[in-house]
Amino acid sequence: MKRFALSVLMAGLIAAPAFAADYKIMAPAAPGGGWDQTARTMQSALQDEKISSSVQVANVPGAGGTIGLAQFVNQATGDPTQLIVGGYVMVGAILTNNSPVTLEQVTPIARLTGEFEAVVVNASSDIKDMAGLVEKLKADPGSVSWGGGSAGGTDHITAGLIAKAVGVDPTKVNYIAFSGGGEALAAILGNQVTVGISGYGEFAEQVKAGTLRLIGVSSDERLAGVDAPTFKEAGVDVAIQNWRMVAAAPGITDEQKAAIIADIDKMVNSPTWQKTLTDKGWANTYLSGDAFAEQLKKDNEATAAILKDIGLVQ
Repeated sequence: MKRFALSVLMAGLIAAPAFAADYKIMAPAAPGGGWDQTARTMQSALQDEKISSSVQVANVPGAGGTIGLAQFVNQATGDPTQLIVGGYVMVGAILTNNSPVTLEQVTPIARLTGEFEAVVVNASSDIKDMAGLVEKLKADPGSVSWGGGSAGGTDHITAGLIAKAVGVDPTKVNYIAFSGGGEALAAILGNQVTVGISGYGEFAEQVKAGTLRLIGVSSDERLAGVDAPTFKEAGVDVAIQNWRMVAAAPGITDEQKAAIIADIDKMVNSPTWQKTLTDKGWANTYLSGDAFAEQLKKDNEATAAILKDIGLVQ
């Protein structure tokens, strides 16, 4: 009888789903933006695909993610259940905010997605295309207010590169930073800024609804299904891609890091994740482990050079 009960118990254990760790994911920005969307997409994919039984998302906005990053480094050390999303924006924000905490203090797990920048205006704007924007910018740089994400992030860098490419001093760009995509979108729709700049996915619904006019994207070639020229097509020699990543806490073991990478690998190859990439227009730029850590180091160096070039850091 005991042998039978043990057999039943073992069969039940084998049949039960083998969930990995429960996770807490920090999105170091306000709800509605790219990092928040990334964290919540991870939450859905990890749970729906039964990779994890419970995933919580917390928003800690401010200073291009550096407030959340500092909190993460100080409070999550050694805890393999804690993750943080971030990306190219955070690399720039660390430099422009002189952040005492850097990405060197977390454990890089993987680059997840890439997304091209989009420049939009309110549908009622007198700016009809990139040529119209460039004309205004050249006439009076300060009269063109750019609404986007955190200072020193991809949006800010792109605005500076556009100005420089058309012969305008990038330090004169009137850039207004918002802590989340929702706030920036409200400002654009409310005509509080001249133009909006962010990842295409954050504007896609409003562009399709006709409330925003898409006047250019930062890709080298036209994006499938997106009815807008590239900056280069419009005579502005700029191409740039934002990327987003996930990192784990400082001080975890190699075994814990490997287990997290294995979970993220399952997640990015899952139907739930792949469908979201298609729906949101995110490029699959997955790169994990040591290869990502090496690329992150190169991106830090390249971003520092760009920020100096356009006058955002000394």
